[in-house]
Amino acid sequence: MRKTRASKSKGVGDTIEKVLTSTGVKKLVEIFVDGKDCGCQERKEKLNELFPYRFKARCFTEDEYNTYKEYREVRTLKMSYEQLFYICKLYASVFSRQVWIPECPECNKKTIIGMIDKLDKVFESYEI
Repeated sequence: MRKTRASKSKGVGDTIEKVLTSTGVKKLVEIFVDGKDCGCQERKEKLNELFPYRFKARCFTEDEYNTYKEYREVRTLKMSYEQLFYICKLYASVFSRQVWIPECPECNKKTIIGMIDKLDKVFESYEI
């Protein structure tokens, strides 16, 4: 018997379905509902919508684009607090997240670099 590769979860709903399937709970539910719709698919889709693993970016406004372009021209490896604050606020706005400002930027370098990389991708989508 050949195993098929599991698809990547889009969000929490997909992950819950995988856990319930692998533990046998899903099969048990199917037995008890006896062919009736239990709402699992709708629940999975709603959870994926509420808690996605990939957050969609919205487009930059013209002002955001111009300001980020200026930031890219002057950025260095060492960020000022104002630059850090700007990146965190812009990232939160573009990716519909809560604003998060790290207490220790040095301890959170990878996260901050990830935010900048994602903002760069949005910015570069205009450069094509």
